[in-house]
Amino acid sequence: FNDTKTGANGFSVSDAGNAGGSNTVEYVICAGGGGGGYGRAAGGGAGGMRTATGLSVSVQDYDVTVGTGGAGSGSAAGGDGNASSLIGSDASGITTVGGGGGGNPGNVPGDGGSGGGTTNDQGAPTIGTGTAGEGNNGGTGAGPSAHGAGGGGGKGAVGGNGSTSAGGNGGTGLDSSIRQSGVSTGYGGGGGGGTYISGPGGTTTDGGGEGGSGDDTGDDGVANTGGGGGGGGHSPSTPRNGGGGGKGMVIIRYKFQN
Repeated sequence: FNDTKTGANGFSVSDAGNAGGSNTVEYVICAGGGGGGYGRAAGGGAGGMRTATGLSVSVQDYDVTVGTGGAGSGSAAGGDGNASSLIGSDASGITTVGGGGGGNPGNVPGDGGSGGGTTNDQGAPTIGTGTAGEGNNGGTGAGPSAHGAGGGGGKGAVGGNGSTSAGGNGGTGLDSSIRQSGVSTGYGGGGGGGTYISGPGGTTTDGGGEGGSGDDTGDDGVANTGGGGGGGGHSPSTPRNGGGGGKGMVIIRYKFQN
């Protein structure tokens, strides 16, 4: 599911199956990633990601909500991503938390599935924190007036810390073979941190957007991966916008039994 579908248009179970064939499903659920911050700013955290096998389902309709990514900022910290969920008509189900937006000078990052990265212009940073079981914390900036902001956290690792010459890398996501094509694919990577003037922005994997450098804006997170947006760069005279977080997705795999 790449978009929200509800009721009978969602995941509709008409037969509960049996233990001799199949009566459980596997799933991957990613929330929307957080957006990158504005101007020498930090990367957004990845949307919360949960994956498991052996989930029992019952005969009912399940609403599938696919969370959108947070907006890349043109003035402050990036926007937080939105939750994804699989919820039955009996109110049972699973929900993941949207990624935290990346911070920028003067604005703290957001908490979320994975936390947004932060800058360190005002001394001790406020770290964007992740949610246990869904993601990790964001990285920090190098220090007051330093060039590199932190990367956003990912499902697989914390965001990288910025340095005096480069933005922090986005935290890695998680590979999963639960996919329509059957090909192992990475989801839930954090956005890279942005830098000032010429230092390189933070790099990313698993759907995160790279951080901007100098005149570059942050890249958007990849749609339907829950990747965080990259933090904006900063030329000598002009801050640059952060990238938007990638939309999430919901994948359900099950054995069909005649």
